[in-house]
Amino acid sequence: MSMFSWLISIVPHDKGEKLTAAAVKAGCGGGTVLMGRGMAQSNMAAVLGLGETTKDLIYMVVEESQKEAIIDEIVKATETEKARFGTLFSIDVNAMMKRGSVTKDKSKGEKQMEKSHELISVILNKGYADDAMAAARKAGAGGGTVINARGTAREDDEKFFGAHIVPEKEMLLIVVESEKKAAVLEAIRDLNCLSQPGSGIAFCSEVNDFTLLGKKEA
Repeated sequence: MSMFSWLISIVPHDKGEKLTAAAVKAGCGGGTVLMGRGMAQSNMAAVLGLGETTKDLIYMVVEESQKEAIIDEIVKATETEKARFGTLFSIDVNAMMKRGSVTKDKSKGEKQMEKSHELISVILNKGYADDAMAAARKAGAGGGTVINARGTAREDDEKFFGAHIVPEKEMLLIVVESEKKAAVLEAIRDLNCLSQPGSGIAFCSEVNDFTLLGKKEA
């Protein structure tokens, strides 16, 4: 088991502070709130322009010993919100730098239990996240969240490994059941917008503690 966990929450815009306040109450040192764009849960909703909303993404790195109490406090703080208000999950962190010192996870190699969910992260040129999400839906994914980003190369650099650099990027985050991961990745890989070298990447992370926030559905 890792010494630290990266807690990721995705909730409606302007609700991020509510989660960080709850986390701090349970012993968390703080977090970072990013703004993203929620994708429609179905192709029909996307065609009609429905279901896309502004989202807050909250990133918090916490000690493993504090994780359960922090998750419990966040769930408690959001249980009056509507059902499926948001999601919360964690990813193992194997090294942590704080105030100049680096703490490494010494449990490397320890066998992990099979996870039921995976986080698929896709980084691609700006304007193509909707195409990637549409392909992922056809392969069984639900919705996703898009974060605007930029490449780190200089704008006057014309080539990188033989590919034209497009500084503006989009990062698409999709949480799927583990058994759907291969199909979703295959669907994304076949997109024309990712056919050229350097046009994008996709990678997966095992997800722990997957939790739906909000009122419990009957």
